[in-house]
Amino acid sequence: MLLAVDAGNTNIVFALFDGENIVHQWRMITSEVSKAEHVASRFDAALKENSLSRKDITGGIVGSVVPRVNDALSLFFAELDIKPFFVGSPDTNIGVDINVETPSEVGADRLVNVIAAFALEKGPSIVVDFGTATTFDVVADNGAYLGGLICPGIRLSLKALHDATAKLPHVPFQEPESKSLIGKTTEEHIQFGIYWGYVSMIEGLISRYKKERGECLVIATGGLASSLAHNCEAIDLVDQNLTLQGLRQVYELNKE
Repeated sequence: MLLAVDAGNTNIVFALFDGENIVHQWRMITSEVSKAEHVASRFDAALKENSLSRKDITGGIVGSVVPRVNDALSLFFAELDIKPFFVGSPDTNIGVDINVETPSEVGADRLVNVIAAFALEKGPSIVVDFGTATTFDVVADNGAYLGGLICPGIRLSLKALHDATAKLPHVPFQEPESKSLIGKTTEEHIQFGIYWGYVSMIEGLISRYKKERGECLVIATGGLASSLAHNCEAIDLVDQNLTLQGLRQVYELNKE
C-alpha cells in the first residue's frame, strides 16, 4: 500500500491507497507534530484499527508546505524502512510544466492539485482550494500550471476580524439559514459577510478568469468546499480527495 501525506498549515492528512482507492485516511493537527514519535503513535493506532501492520506499507509520498515538519516525517518513514518522494524536491518529477517565475515557491499542494485536475478533465480547468488560504490555480489545456492567486482563508478571515477588533465576537463558519444579506445581529453581519462574500468572490474571480482564458472546468477542494459549492454556480465539481489523488499520481510517475 502507498502512504500519501498532505502536510498543510492547519492539518496533516495521511491516506492509505490500495491501487487508486483510498482505503483509510486520518489527520493530525500540524502544530502538534514536532517529532517522528508523534506521527508513529497515531499511525500505528490507525493501522491497528484497520487490521493492518507496518509491513503493508510499500511506498510513500509527501506534499508539504510546512518545512518544519519535514524532518519528523522523514524520520517516521525511515522507521518504516521507506524513502518517500517529496513533491518539490529536485529528484521528484511531477510531470507538468510550471509556468511561473519561481517554480520552487509554488506550494506542493497546489502542484498536485493541478496534476489531479488534469487527470480528471484532460483539458483546461481552475482549482479552488479552501485551505488555510484560499487558492485559485489555472491549468492549461495541455496540463501545464499557469499560475493563479491567493486569498485569505475563510477561517483565517473570521479569526482576523475577532483578533483585530475590540467588540466583534468570534463567529464559527456556517451556511446562513437565510438567503438574505441583511443581518439583524452582529453575529449575522459577520456570518453573512463571510459566507456570501466568499461566494461572490469566487463567482467574480471565475468570471474574470473565463473572460481571460475561456471556458473551463472549475473544481473545488478543501474542507469548506462542500459548504459553499451548492450556492456557487461557478463551481462545477467538488473533489475532497483531489490533493491526495494528485500525490498518488506523482508517486506512480516516480516509482519506476
